[in-house]
This record gives sequence, structure tokens and C-alpha cells, in this order.
Amino acid sequence: MTKRQKFTTEFKREAVKLMERSGKAPADLARELGVRRNQLYRWKEQLDKRGATAFPGPGKRSETGDEVARLKRELEKIKEERDILKKAAAYFAKELG
Repeated sequence: MTKRQKFTTEFKREAVKLMERSGKAPADLARELGVRRNQLYRWKEQLDKRGATAFPGPGKRSETGDEVARLKRELEKIKEERDILKKAAAYFAKELG
């Protein structure tokens, strides 16, 4: 599996500008830039919808990243509690038996 390509905001904006202003077919332009044709159309759509706020960064990492980190910490805490309870149950079972 190949590694996912990352493009800068400037690259995306320039690619859309080239697609709109050059007389080239989007498929030819995409080949020259090393991207897929549908990616150019998606960037254009995002730029049309959001304007200056399009392409804010490397994705939704900031929103979901915090949530994932919180859930990982919570999971680790719950695992520790489970392990403590297992040990306590084994200890008391040994005492009774």
C-alpha cells in the first residue's frame, strides 16, 4: 500500500487556479501535477464553498485527535481497574478456599 500524499494549501489553491485559467483539460493538468483528476474537482468544490477558510490544515485531526487521546487514557485507566479487581478476586478466593 502506498503512502498517502499530502499537499500544501498553496499547492491546492494554485492547482484550482490553473484548472480554471489554463486552457488545459483537467485530466492533463492532473497528470502534470501528479494528482488525480477528481481530486482537482474536490479541491475546487471546497474552495468554492469555503473560500478563504478552505484547506485549514491536515484534516480533522485537531477535533478527533483530542477525543481519541481522551478515550485512550480512559481505556488505560479502566484496564488498570480491571486488573486490580482480578487480583483482588483471586486473593479473596485463595483466602476462602
